[in-house]
Amino acid sequence: MQPRSLIELRGILEEELEGIRGAGTWKSERVISSRQGPRIHVDGVSGGILNFCANNYLGLSSHPEVIQAGLQALEEFGASLSSVHFICRTQSIHKDLEEKIAHFHQQEDAILYPSCFDANTGLFELSAFLQALLTPEDAVLSDELNHASIIDGIRLCKAHKYRFLHLDMADLETRLQEAQAGQCRGFQGQIGLLLSLSPGEGRLDEAKSVFTNSLKKHRLCLVATDAAFSMDGDIAPLQEICCLTSQYGALVFVDECHTTGFLGTTGPWEHVAPEALGWASKGSWPLTAPAGPLVSLLRHQGHQRARPYLFSNSLPPAVVGCASKALDLLMESNAIVQSMAAETQPFHSKMEAPGFTISGANHPICPVMLGDARLASCMADDMLKRGIFVIGFSYPVVPKGKARIRVQLSAVHSEEDIDCCVEAFVEVGWLHGALP
Repeated sequence: MQPRSLIELRGILEEELEGIRGAGTWKSERVISSRQGPRIHVDGVSGGILNFCANNYLGLSSHPEVIQAGLQALEEFGASLSSVHFICRTQSIHKDLEEKIAHFHQQEDAILYPSCFDANTGLFELSAFLQALLTPEDAVLSDELNHASIIDGIRLCKAHKYRFLHLDMADLETRLQEAQAGQCRGFQGQIGLLLSLSPGEGRLDEAKSVFTNSLKKHRLCLVATDAAFSMDGDIAPLQEICCLTSQYGALVFVDECHTTGFLGTTGPWEHVAPEALGWASKGSWPLTAPAGPLVSLLRHQGHQRARPYLFSNSLPPAVVGCASKALDLLMESNAIVQSMAAETQPFHSKMEAPGFTISGANHPICPVMLGDARLASCMADDMLKRGIFVIGFSYPVVPKGKARIRVQLSAVHSEEDIDCCVEAFVEVGWLHGALP
């Protein structure tokens, strides 16, 4: 017989699950029984399925040269390091990949994390412990739709926190002004207290000195943004952000998980001066690639303070080998990038023609906006029945009332694949009354 406490817990959990199902936001985990690619096999579904919901933008997940590089690394370096970095988990291929990543991003150095989520939380978590980064004297400004890993990371640090409206440069400037005025408001209270406790001319000069110091901005101001927003498919205006941060003496943190290698030559800031960024970038591989001293701090102090770096095993050699070859392919030719770029606008046009609303612009993330959570879930299920793998997204992944099906295009999708996807959407859209 189970203890009463466990029975009560089961009841609480089942009630919560029933509420999720009733709201139409229950998400069943589909099981893929093949390698990643434009066509996959899904357990319980007969025949091949067109996959339109992977982050496989460049189509390199199953590229034969990438797979071969992974097999070679597996054979030469084994399956795992079975340890953490500061003990015995760094191999020569890890250092080679860090050097290659830094070169690709035109930065001084790079550091590998076991996951992209860890790269964000690790950076800000380090800030929570070290006086060198984002102390209570500093400020961090975050786009309201930043990825959860950025949000969770920022919560860990002790800096003053500001949130600006999504891609709204006027609101960002307002928040930058607030951040610079924040200390002034705090010091005004100190001045009043100082004069009330010790009136007289002798204290006036000291009060003036305090006020002068109050006019100084935060020691550091950091603007954090995704380069491309994974749920919306829109792209941060990095040139405008960097102009503002330059004007206000702030730094920029960019998470470019969904842009590395296919927006610009090396990233979405192809035409932004590297010194204008001044902080960090996190690409499709788990890394940060900022100025050399920051990487050194992350690497060496991370052994003591940054828990995601300290308490996780390193990337398996096979993964490192695959990532290294993928970078080689990107640096050798831009043919892959060009083939993918040619698909985005036609998909938008073909979906908008019958009446769908597609978010984003010039990015392979193409959210089909539906609004209703149950509608998004049911339509995604019916798309699978028609041989198209897509997923419905709803609250809390996206804001309430903005449920959607996120379509993600890949360089290895053919024009015929895209046409099949559009035809299925139109059929399912009519079936569920989602089209005018």
